[in-house]
Amino acid sequence: MTLSGMLTKKLVENFGPERHGDGSGLYLVVDPSGARRWIVRVVVKGQKNKKGARLRTDFGLGGADVVTLNQARERALEYRRMAKQGLNPRFNARQEVPTFEEVAQQVHIDRMPTWKNAKHGQQWINTLRDYAFPKIGRMPIDSIDQPEVMMCLAPIWTEKHETAKRLSQRIKTVLDVAKSKGFRSGENPETAVKDAQALPKVKAKVKHHKAMAWRDVRAFYADLKSRNAMAAKALMFTCLTGSRTGEVLGMRWDEVDLEERVWTCPEPFKGGQV
Repeated sequence: MTLSGMLTKKLVENFGPERHGDGSGLYLVVDPSGARRWIVRVVVKGQKNKKGARLRTDFGLGGADVVTLNQARERALEYRRMAKQGLNPRFNARQEVPTFEEVAQQVHIDRMPTWKNAKHGQQWINTLRDYAFPKIGRMPIDSIDQPEVMMCLAPIWTEKHETAKRLSQRIKTVLDVAKSKGFRSGENPETAVKDAQALPKVKAKVKHHKAMAWRDVRAFYADLKSRNAMAAKALMFTCLTGSRTGEVLGMRWDEVDLEERVWTCPEPFKGGQV
């Protein structure tokens, strides 16, 4: 069945931020971020709100990148029929809710242009593939709660803490996107787990670099001297001045007196300036 309205596929793709009506209570909502989602406004027969007026409610039908215009119209029609019968769509509608993995894969595709490089983008989805998909990948996105988040994070929280922190952030992103598309509501369970401090605190292990034996410094410096790379010259300068690496990397020309051959390192030093 093909339903008609005021919107077209082209309009749906090009409308700017605002609420755009299709007719019969169906609206396309375009957020300032550019995200597009469907809502339908219905009046439930025989039901009143707290002020005693007719119960008029907006219901999310999903994101416009997932739910087509015709699908939105069909779902809106289903909601209106239920409301006309006195049934609240919130408790009676049959929604096609995507799985966690389906939403995650779509987020990965949508954000490809923003990755620093292809490797970084692949690492993003690989973390979810290895540690989240086996446990919650096939679950409907609206059924993910704190126990499911804990199920993914707890096994690697202490042994692979950095990986677990990245996994936690990526789970949060997927759930936030699902909410923006109308597939979830309420607080993000990843945030709730973090706020509740449900996972133990992990102290970062300090990794010290092994010091070079002083007898090897002469040969090492000679090797640096034979190289033309800027990094080699910077390391030579570090050796000669006994400076910290950050001080050398943050060194500025206005700190150097070429005539007197004196470098005045500012105090206190704030690294990162070039």
